[in-house]
Amino acid sequence: MKTIVAIVLALAASAQAQEMSIARAGSQASYKGPEQYFSGAVRVDPLFAAAAPSTTAGAAVTFEPGARSAWHTHPAGQVLIVTSGVGRVQQWGGPLQEIRPGDVIVTPPGVKHWHGAAPSTAMTHLAIQESVAGKNVNWMEKVSDEQYDK
Repeated sequence: MKTIVAIVLALAASAQAQEMSIARAGSQASYKGPEQYFSGAVRVDPLFAAAAPSTTAGAAVTFEPGARSAWHTHPAGQVLIVTSGVGRVQQWGGPLQEIRPGDVIVTPPGVKHWHGAAPSTAMTHLAIQESVAGKNVNWMEKVSDEQYDK
């Protein structure tokens, strides 16, 4: 919840600028999720980068069936909003959970977790996170097939 409040405050601060800015659809190149941080086919579509004084950035991330992130944490937490498909998310030591369109996943700062698509269905989510000292994610080991199939 604290992260959502921070995002709203950051957006309010950026609203004090003299002019609105619009990032036009298709104006930012998509890129493949790096193999060292993802298993399977993952596409990242940048939505907005942090612009001072805000430290908040966002992207739409699409996971093909079976694709997933590695275990990771976020120094200021993260909000995911599932927009299509069926996915999975898991906090370290917690149960594997299914996620669907409209679900909002709030991960507190420093909580080790992963997220990705279901085995037979792609999933897209919006990922919103803040940076701390210029960093918004700490990547760890990949999720094993055994962990994914739990």
